[in-house]
Amino acid sequence: MADRIQKILAGAGLGSRRQAERWIEEGRVKLNGKRAKLGQSATGHDFIQFDGKAVTVSETLPSDARVLLYHKPEGEICTRAAGEKRPTVFDNLPTLVSGRWVSVGRLDLNTSGVLLFTNSGVLANRLMHPSSNIEREYAVRVRGPVKNSAVDALLKGVSIDGKSAAFDRVEEIQGSEGCNQWFRVIIREGRYREVRKLWEVVGYTVNRLKRIRYGEIKLPRNLRTGKFNAMPPRQRDKVLYMAGMSGETRSTVARGGMNRPSTANVSGTKVNSAKTGPVTKKHSKRKVNKVSSRRRS
Repeated sequence: MADRIQKILAGAGLGSRRQAERWIEEGRVKLNGKRAKLGQSATGHDFIQFDGKAVTVSETLPSDARVLLYHKPEGEICTRAAGEKRPTVFDNLPTLVSGRWVSVGRLDLNTSGVLLFTNSGVLANRLMHPSSNIEREYAVRVRGPVKNSAVDALLKGVSIDGKSAAFDRVEEIQGSEGCNQWFRVIIREGRYREVRKLWEVVGYTVNRLKRIRYGEIKLPRNLRTGKFNAMPPRQRDKVLYMAGMSGETRSTVARGGMNRPSTANVSGTKVNSAKTGPVTKKHSKRKVNKVSSRRRS
C-alpha cells in the first residue's frame, strides 16, 4: 500500500505530518536518491532518506505494537503544534521509551469520545486509509425539530467542499431534550468536521458531538473522560482485523458485531438499540421524530 511521504515520516516517529511537509519543502528528504516532492507516495520497495539517513518503510506490524483507547473530552486538541498552550490529547498518555504515539484520525476541539492511539505508524495509516472502509458511529445533538426531508438528503448524499458525502445510517435516540434532538449516525469517512458539515448543509446546527464507536471498538461506559485503556491482546486483534493486517482472528470479530448499534450514556440519555427495524425512505412519510431508524438504500 502506497502512502504519502509525510505520513511515512510521521509514522516512523520523526515528527508530525506538518513538520515532514516542511522538511520535504526544505529539500531534507530524498526518495530513491532524488529530492522528494510534496504529494509523492512510497511503498516498502522505495528508499527514503531524511538528512542523509535511511528511513525504514515498513508495511508489516512491529512486534512491540501497542494500541490505546482514549476517551477524549471536549476542549483538547489533537496536535503537538509547538507553542500551543491549550491541553492536547497527548498530555494524558503514558510515556514511551522509544517512538511516539500516533493518533488514528482526529476529533475537533468540541468533539468528545473514542480516539485510538498506536505506536505503529503502519497500523495507524492502515486504519485511516479510505480502503479500510471502517464505520465511525457518533451520538449527535442538533437543534431541531429535524424534518424527514433533511434525513433523506443526509442518507442520499450532499456536496461538501465539492465532494459527495452521506451517512450510512441515521437513527433518532429516545429522550431528546426540548428543542434539541439526539441522533445516532454512522459514517465511513474521516474528513475534517464532516459530521458537523453534513448537518449544516441541510440547515441544522450540531451543538453536541460524541464518537461512541470506531469500527469494532466501542466506548466503554466505565472509561472516564481524559483516561485511556491499554488494549489487551483480544481487543488488539479486533483492531488488526479492521486494518487488514496479520494477527487478526475472525472468530473474535464475529462475536463483536460490527454493525450492531452501540449502547452508551450521552449526557444522561441512554442510547439503546432501536425497538423497530430500519424504515426505508420509500415507506417513511411520517415526521422524523417518529422514525426509529433509517439506513441508506
